[in-house]
Amino acid sequence: MIRLLLALTLILGAAAARAEIAIQEVVSPGGIRAWLVEEHSLPFTALEISFRGGANLDREGKRGSVYLMTGLLEEGAGDRDARAFQAAREGLGAVFRFSATDDSVSISASLLTETRDEAAALLHQALVAPRFDPDAVERVRGQVLAGLAHDAQDPRMIAWNALDALAFPDHPYGSPIEGTPESVAALTREDLLQAHRDALVGGRVHVAAVGDITAEELGRLLDDLLAGLPADGPPLPERVEPAFAGGVTVIDYPTPQAVAVFGQRGIARDDPDWFAAFVLDHILGGGGFESRLMTEIRERRGLTYGIGTGLVPLEFGATWVGSVASSNATMAEAIAVTRDIWADVAAHGVTEEELRAAKTYLTGEYALRFDGNAQIARILVAMQILGLPTSYVTERNALVEAVTMEDIRRVAAELMDPDRLTFVIVGRPEGLESGQGAGDAEESAPVSGDRPPAELPAAAPGDQG
Repeated sequence: MIRLLLALTLILGAAAARAEIAIQEVVSPGGIRAWLVEEHSLPFTALEISFRGGANLDREGKRGSVYLMTGLLEEGAGDRDARAFQAAREGLGAVFRFSATDDSVSISASLLTETRDEAAALLHQALVAPRFDPDAVERVRGQVLAGLAHDAQDPRMIAWNALDALAFPDHPYGSPIEGTPESVAALTREDLLQAHRDALVGGRVHVAAVGDITAEELGRLLDDLLAGLPADGPPLPERVEPAFAGGVTVIDYPTPQAVAVFGQRGIARDDPDWFAAFVLDHILGGGGFESRLMTEIRERRGLTYGIGTGLVPLEFGATWVGSVASSNATMAEAIAVTRDIWADVAAHGVTEEELRAAKTYLTGEYALRFDGNAQIARILVAMQILGLPTSYVTERNALVEAVTMEDIRRVAAELMDPDRLTFVIVGRPEGLESGQGAGDAEESAPVSGDRPPAELPAAAPGDQG
C-alpha cells in the first residue's frame, strides 16, 4: 500500500535519542495538550499539528475530498487570495506544509521567533477560514487529476492499488486517498467545505513543538491558532481485518520488467508483540542487503535489484507487505522463492546471528532519526497518536534489546501466514496467471538465511519501531 505522507534544520546529533531530549507536557490555558522540546540555540520553532481521521473521513461518493481540501489550505484564506497568502507567508519567513494520509491531516510549520505571532495568525486563517476560490480549486483539482493519470500508467501504483482493493474491499483503505478521476472531477466547493468541517476537528488534534519557544508562549499560541475549530466530528471508521486470501492476481501490462507486491495481515502498533514482529520483519525483508529475501532472491539467484518488506500498522487495519521487481521471464521464480522463505521463517524462525545483527542495527540507527527540530516534532506527534509515553524515546532501544529468540519464533509461527500471502503482479510474467497459488508456478530449492528497501509504502504515522 502506498501511503503518502507526509523539513528542516537544527542538528541534535546522535545523543538526541537519549536523555538529552527533555519533553515537556504542556496544557494551554484553553485546555489544548501539546508536547514541547525547548531548544533556544536557533531563533525558530518547528510546529507539528495532526488531526486524526484524514482521508478515512471522506463521505460516501466523495472519495478524494479530504485530500483535495488539504491541498487547498494554502491557496488563500480570510481576505487573502492564493497569491496574497503566499506573499504574506514568504514575507514572514514561515514555512507551512499541509498533507493528508489515510488516518490524519497534518500541518508542519516552521516559524521564526521574530515573526512567530504574525505567522501563527496567518496559519490560523488557513485552518479556520480557507477560501476555496474557484480558480484555486480548479488548479489544484487539475494537479490531482494529472497525478491520478500518471498513477494509472505506473506499474507499481497499479499493483499497490490493486492489493489495497483486495485487502480492504469495503473500507476506505481499499481505494486511493486521492480519489478516482470521476470522484475528483465531481467534487464541489460545498464538498470541500464539508471535508474541512469533518477533518479539522479540535477534539482530535495532537501537537508538538520543538525550538525557540517556552511552555507559556506555546500555550498562548495554540489557543489562538486553533480557536474556532469544531470540537467534534463524524465517527471514525470501524477497525477491519484485511481480507488476504492467498494466491496470485496478474494484471496484464506491456512492460519487460514485471512488478509484484504482496501482503498478509499485519500487527497493530499497540500489540504486546509489536517489537518482536518489528525485529522479525527487519530480518526477513526490512533490513537492507542483509535481509533474507535480499540474500536469496538478489544475491544468490540474481532475480532482482531489490526486494523488501514492511509492517504497516494503520489505525484501523494492519498489514505486512512487500514488493519486488523482476523480468517477466524470472518473476515466477522470484515469487516462488519469496513464498518459500515466508514458510521457512514461519516454521523455523531465524538464527541467533540474524537476531543479534538486527538488534545492533535497529538500536544504532534510532538516534539518527532525531536529526532536526521538524523531525523531532513529527516523532513526538506520532508518539502521541500511538499512545506512547514521553519516556519512549529513552526506553525504545531497551524494548528492542528485550526481544528474545523465543519471542521471534512464537510471533513468526503465529503471525506469518504463507497460505494467505497474496501477490499482485503487473506485467506479463511467464508461467503465472491469476488465481494460481503462489507456490504452484515452479519448484524452488530450499532457502536459507538474508534487501535494500524496495519501494515500500509509507507506514502508519511516525516512528514504527
